[in-house]
Amino acid sequence: GKSTLAHLLSRMYDTGDGDLLLDDINIKAFDLNHLRTSIAYAPQEAYLFSDTIYNNIRFGRDDANEAEIKEAARMADLDKDIMVLPKGYETMIGERGVMLSGGQKQRMVLARAILKNSKILILDECLSAVDTQTEKTILANLQSFLVGKTTLVITHRIFTSWTFDQIIILDNGA
Repeated sequence: GKSTLAHLLSRMYDTGDGDLLLDDINIKAFDLNHLRTSIAYAPQEAYLFSDTIYNNIRFGRDDANEAEIKEAARMADLDKDIMVLPKGYETMIGERGVMLSGGQKQRMVLARAILKNSKILILDECLSAVDTQTEKTILANLQSFLVGKTTLVITHRIFTSWTFDQIIILDNGA
């Protein structure tokens, strides 16, 4: 289905039949490390560590500074939630983010993908657990960030505030 496309694009597994092209080049021709470095992925199911909010957002970008991390959190509309916590960005979130809501977990993974600032961004149902107003805020925040990036949005609902170059509808996996 929809998530399979994201996994194929990041070469978590390869196609059996046919080819997947990126810029008219078979994806199998790309160096795997280079390809994965070029992709930021925000999945529906957040993978978080028993660590601080700061380190969970920074995961995969050890060179990121505090300002970059806070800007990524702001763009994901997570900063206001972080600032009400007693330890802010230094708050420990527990195993798999147990102390966070589903929407907060998704926004943390989105902030991580934003921070990576890759050429390709895959948003795989990453806003399914947020309310309508939060979704609108995030989508507005991402508008200028996405300029010049290839963005694959996997969703059950259309974001009416965005314009897309292509919309692909999968029906029964095809």
